[in-house]
Amino acid sequence: MKLFDLEGRVAIVTGGNAGIGLGLAEGLAQAGAKVMICGRRAEANSAAVARLKATGAEIASIEVDVTSHDDLHRLFNMTRKALGPVDILVNNAGIHRGSPPESFPLEDWQAVMNTNLNQVVNCCQLAFEDLAGAADRGFNGKIINIGSMYSLFGSPNSIAYAASKGGIVQLTKSLAAAWAQHAINVNAILPGWIETEMTAPIGEMPEMLSQIHNRTPFKRMGAIEEMAGAAVFLAAAASDFVTGISLPVDGGYSVG
Repeated sequence: MKLFDLEGRVAIVTGGNAGIGLGLAEGLAQAGAKVMICGRRAEANSAAVARLKATGAEIASIEVDVTSHDDLHRLFNMTRKALGPVDILVNNAGIHRGSPPESFPLEDWQAVMNTNLNQVVNCCQLAFEDLAGAADRGFNGKIINIGSMYSLFGSPNSIAYAASKGGIVQLTKSLAAAWAQHAINVNAILPGWIETEMTAPIGEMPEMLSQIHNRTPFKRMGAIEEMAGAAVFLAAAASDFVTGISLPVDGGYSVG
């Protein structure tokens, strides 16, 4: 399946040490990519590396705060030294803050925007030279930005999160239009309700869980492993003529 073979390619996955990011990183590793996991928690990074090494791929990790420009420079420099030039960038790191719009703290708004949107721009800019050079290595450079179902819908109590994830879609389209001339594909994945540490409390909220199941045509939440296929497709040669899209991976929630 050469269309989906990532052997020899180097991927960075921000926030790749748990949850959806770990599912994305595992998919890339299973397809043969060398993967750099970055996250703020060293212990979680180590656990992710141990899990991904079972795929047989070359894996490394680095403790990084993605809102720090210095940390991001260190991330890219260390990736080049440890694994090689970056061919695939997955911008997954993100945070959530909830509060009614009329009292949403400005500091929370800024924190969410810095983590969910501003640092994505920084990462893309830092990766540009490597990604543009991927053509010389025989393939397209790939950027995969992680949005959300709230890239499509409003959220009355998560205005910053929804705005940041809506911004991901427009950023993806804009970079796709700008960088196709450099053989760089820029696409987004919009996860639906996925079973992660962040969504675990929903299991103790039967009414909300029922609402999610009822709206989702598959009548369940997704597993982090089910994020892998979309990541591999958008990272591989199979998607070389696909750019600027936002792909929901939500069991049909967005059409239910």
